[in-house]
Amino acid sequence: RKDKTAVTYEELYDEPFSVNKFFLAFQPLYGELFVTNVNAGFGVEASYFYKDKADFRAHFRKTYSRKFFDFGRDLALNNSDVQNRAEVFNYFEFGGTYHIRDFEEPSKTKMFLYKNSYKGNKWAARVPLEAEVPCKVRKVYGARLGGIIWDSATDLGRALEDQGLANGDLKSGDVSLRETFFNPQTGKEEKLNVFTNVASKGFYVGGSMTWIRNVAVSFDKFEQGVDDLILTTYLDILFSPSIKLDDIVYTDNDPNTAEEGTRTYSVSPVRTKTFGVRGGVEGKFNRTLSWAYGAEIGYRPGIEGRTFYALVKISFPVYGTNLDYKVESFGK
Repeated sequence: RKDKTAVTYEELYDEPFSVNKFFLAFQPLYGELFVTNVNAGFGVEASYFYKDKADFRAHFRKTYSRKFFDFGRDLALNNSDVQNRAEVFNYFEFGGTYHIRDFEEPSKTKMFLYKNSYKGNKWAARVPLEAEVPCKVRKVYGARLGGIIWDSATDLGRALEDQGLANGDLKSGDVSLRETFFNPQTGKEEKLNVFTNVASKGFYVGGSMTWIRNVAVSFDKFEQGVDDLILTTYLDILFSPSIKLDDIVYTDNDPNTAEEGTRTYSVSPVRTKTFGVRGGVEGKFNRTLSWAYGAEIGYRPGIEGRTFYALVKISFPVYGTNLDYKVESFGK
C-alpha cells in the first residue's frame, strides 16, 4: 500500500489512574435467554470507584411489557388453567469489589489511523491502518461480594416434566392436582397447564480482573487516537438460601368430581438449586458521555433443571464524572 508509511505522534496524556469516579448507565435494551423465563427489556446501572481501594455497583432491570418481552408471563396469561397471578420479571443486583492489588505496568495499544477525508463510503470500503503505541495499563485484581434479588413467572408444567414429576404430585391434603380438565368450549378433556411464580434472594462471591487504559496521542496527518477502555472479566459463585415458589390455586368446576371447588396445592415436591455459577465481561469508556456493553453466562439458582441463562446488555448513554467540583479561591 502506498499509504503504509511510518507515522509520528505526540503523547497528550497517559494516566490510567485518572479515570472518572462515577458512571451512570441507561440500558435501552438487554436480552436474556433464561430457561425459567426468556426475557428482554431495559435497565439502569450505577458504578463508583473509591480511590484505588474498591468500587461499587448497583443494577436494576425489567421487561418493557408482557409481549416485549416477558415470555413466561405472556405464556401464563394466554395458556394457564390455574388462578395464580403471573408476576412481572424484575431483577436487582448490588455489590462491591475490593481491590486486592491495584497497580500500573508498561504495555502497548493499537490505534486506527483515521482522517476526516475517509468519511462515508470511503471509510466503509477501507481496511484501516493501525499504529502500535506504548502506554501504561492499570490492572486490578478484585474480590467481589454482593446481593441478587429477582422474581418471575414460569411454566411449572415444564419444570415438573424436567424433574420426572406430574401435576398429581402437587397435593392439597389428600387431593392431587388433576392432569386434565373438561373444556366446555371444545367439549374435550385437555391437559391442565400449570404456571406459577418464583422469587429468589441470595448473594454472590467471586473474583475479577480489570484492565484500564487512559491514553491519547496526536498523530501527524491523522486524527487524534484515544484508548480509554475499562474492561472487566469476572467469575462468581451464586448462593440463594431463599427460593420461593407460589403454591398452585386451582378451581375445579366439574360437579361430578370429589375435587370440586377451589383448593391450594403445595409445590413442595418441586426441587430447587441453591448454588450456581456465572462468568462475564463488561466494558465501558472513560468519557463524559459514552456507551458500554456486557455479557454473562452461567447457572442462576432457581428451579432445578431450569437454571441456565445467557445475558447480553448494551448501555447508551453512559454518563461519567470524577465528582470533583472544587475550584481554587484567592483573596483580593
